[in-house]
Amino acid sequence: MTSRNPTVPVRDQPWTYLIVGAGPAGIQMAYELQQAGRDYVVLEAGETPGTFFRQFPRHRTMISINKVHTGYADPEINLRWDWNSLLSERTDLLLGAYSKRYFPDADTYVRYLTDFAAKTALNIRYGVRVEHINKQGNFFCVEDTEARSYYARRLIVATGIGKAYLPPIPGIELAERYEDVSVDPEDFAGQRVLILGKGNSAFETADNLIATTSLLHLASPNPLTLAWKSRFVGHLRAVNNNLLDTYQLKSQNAILDATVVGIEKRGEKLAATFCYTHANGEVETFEYDRVIVCTGFRFDASLFDVSCRPALTINNRFPCMTSAWESPDVPDLYFAGAPMQVRDYKKGTSAFIHGFRYNIRALHRILEQRYHQRPWPGHSYKVEPSILAKAVLARVNRSSALWQQHGVLTDLIVIDKSEARYYEEVPNDFAADVSFGPSTSTFRITMEFGEVPGDPFNIERFPNADQAGRGTFLHPVVRCYQDGERVEEHHVLENLLSDYTDPQSHIRPLVAFFERHLRHKRVFRIAPGVGTT
Repeated sequence: MTSRNPTVPVRDQPWTYLIVGAGPAGIQMAYELQQAGRDYVVLEAGETPGTFFRQFPRHRTMISINKVHTGYADPEINLRWDWNSLLSERTDLLLGAYSKRYFPDADTYVRYLTDFAAKTALNIRYGVRVEHINKQGNFFCVEDTEARSYYARRLIVATGIGKAYLPPIPGIELAERYEDVSVDPEDFAGQRVLILGKGNSAFETADNLIATTSLLHLASPNPLTLAWKSRFVGHLRAVNNNLLDTYQLKSQNAILDATVVGIEKRGEKLAATFCYTHANGEVETFEYDRVIVCTGFRFDASLFDVSCRPALTINNRFPCMTSAWESPDVPDLYFAGAPMQVRDYKKGTSAFIHGFRYNIRALHRILEQRYHQRPWPGHSYKVEPSILAKAVLARVNRSSALWQQHGVLTDLIVIDKSEARYYEEVPNDFAADVSFGPSTSTFRITMEFGEVPGDPFNIERFPNADQAGRGTFLHPVVRCYQDGERVEEHHVLENLLSDYTDPQSHIRPLVAFFERHLRHKRVFRIAPGVGTT
């Protein structure tokens, strides 16, 4: 094998798996591979894991919760409110052992990741900065800045979406950027500041500057969306929204729904011209002392040679992926971590640790199927309505994966003549794309929110089991499929404490649902190798 430069291979045989990046995604992926006894290596540019968290968030407080006191002893249930820990069998490797803060400090998280990697003896090579990736036949060649080459059969990119996304605005080069702007509020004393963006990084920055600036404007073309209304944790979180009071109560700050047409220098000031979204095309120009860009991040595809460059999507911010998180253009190129969100963009939690940690566990199971002939792990049950209802309710009363990845991950029941096979935490769209047994009757179990018709703090509830489908809070949904076609769905009545054990409200309606479909189901046999693609 030859490479772009006269580099030296680091070993004679290619790795089975090569992971680029030792952030939380790379570490979780490495842990899964190591537990399975697979041949792998992780390349990390920094001297420790979690290099991203050494810089971000800029104000050093994470907005992923760390609820230590839940009232439950079960570690699996507790992961519903632990949004930072990685998945393992070790209770000493939970973030709660490192911090009791509800919103933990980013430096503490770096220490946690470092300990996790060390205590599990992961095969990570630090100080290795990847410079170029190409593909030679069936092998990837990863070259670093020290002219070393690493060959691998499969490449898993876990570098996150750490490159700043800059909107195409004339004069954007005059603005400062979230990633390196000063975080000292006194540096902005008495200044007029425009912040581009309405996400959490924009409001985090604004919240830091409220007391010292003379005026703050936040602008983007679309209205802001509040996380407590959309149920998407990437939308504006309450911990960052202090500025909203100052806007609505006329305290010199404003939220503008407008496209920035351009930014230009006017003496010592920066003039930004806006075209308003909701004002019949009105155009207006304001002068500011400083403009800060907080418009998010994107995936960096510049490392890839044309021989294996993945296609991008959503304003070229994310790589395209199949339902197995594989590039549709480059076989054996997989993605782990925040880029996985492209499959459930702004709907699930795949952009965040508490979502993608489960995706990565599912990805590992996909890899085990495809390359190592290990079927998806599952349990067998007798085909009895009461038994299946009990199994389903036991899962939804405990599972953190279905809870966190609501509507994204599903438990799958495949019905055979004599048994029901129960598979846990299958990606929903993957379950639709692959065969878990030809011509079978199946049931899919998810946790889902209902639609919020208006004010989420003024919702009409329907506390009867026969109207469970009108529930708006997180609750279980069971769908029946015949030959891949959905024939009916059953909503388990929502419960304030997420306790689905009531005989009348929860158990009996679900048993009746299974009875109805098992009584009239067509009978098929599960083919050998069920669960494989």
